[in-house]
Amino acid sequence: MSNEMYSFIGGSTGPWKIVSINSVTGKAMEPIDRLEIVNEFITSSKAETKWVLHGTTSNLRYTTRQEKEQLDAKSPPLGRKGDTCAALIPIKKSKAWWELAQDERRTIFEAQSEHIKIGLKYLPAIARRLHHSHDLVGEPFDFLTWFEYSPAHSDEFEELVSILRKSPEWKYVDREVDIRLVLDKPSIDPNQPIKVNIKSL
Repeated sequence: MSNEMYSFIGGSTGPWKIVSINSVTGKAMEPIDRLEIVNEFITSSKAETKWVLHGTTSNLRYTTRQEKEQLDAKSPPLGRKGDTCAALIPIKKSKAWWELAQDERRTIFEAQSEHIKIGLKYLPAIARRLHHSHDLVGEPFDFLTWFEYSPAHSDEFEELVSILRKSPEWKYVDREVDIRLVLDKPSIDPNQPIKVNIKSL
């Protein structure tokens, strides 16, 4: 995967309408009505914009070659017809997490938490794209994960996030916000601006 920058713009415009914004751990986020996603780094001075989060796509940091091939084979594209539900989950991990060596983080991520194994179980029902923010100056979160799925797979998505939040990896999460949205436009191009509504957890 090539590195690409994305901006998540929270305000009053965008194809995604907010259903809820919940603070799972740590500080909450300012409520918004809609979300727009653009495939570039932008800042906004519009009065209706409440916040902008940035993240880049990147190579998978903690996966083996075999795991990557399994993920590539089962991972669906974003913007599928019928995937009218979405979730944006920004996460900030603790200082203790970043002080671990790469192999120690891999052990917690997969050997203990089985993050990849669990994720594979819910593919291709749930599409996702991970964005890295840790190395970007001034960003409040380390990771932004965007999920899309159909209403028929809502229970599976709830099951997925519940399992992950009980894993050893989540002991290192200092801040997490769960934003749920529904598509308010007939079609979406994941590389073009997207409007979304979010409601607190």
